[in-house]
Amino acid sequence: MEKIVRQSLLFDFYGELLTEHQKNIYEDVVMNDMSYSEIARVYGISRQGIYDMVKRCDKILEDYEEKLKLVEKFVTAREKIKEVKDCIGNVRDINKERNVDKILVEIETKVEDILEEF
Repeated sequence: MEKIVRQSLLFDFYGELLTEHQKNIYEDVVMNDMSYSEIARVYGISRQGIYDMVKRCDKILEDYEEKLKLVEKFVTAREKIKEVKDCIGNVRDINKERNVDKILVEIETKVEDILEEF
């Protein structure tokens, strides 16, 4: 998984467990794509201080993930749901019978609802 995507997911799941100061800085780096220099100017601290804070936050968030595995479970669930959607599409292609199609639409709608919750 790409580093920035992983950081975003970790922040989404565990960001509230960081201090307000850590959250603000980490969000600026990861979510708002600001440079360390820009953030350092905003907060009046050194670029190295920002770098160190981001590294600490990465470690904190990775530690939470190591213990709770929420991101891993989320990614696995999404993959399985996508596989279910693919299967539904295959069945729909094979069987054009109206009743089966109606049931498949219901299943697909429920799967979409689950995906949107994540």
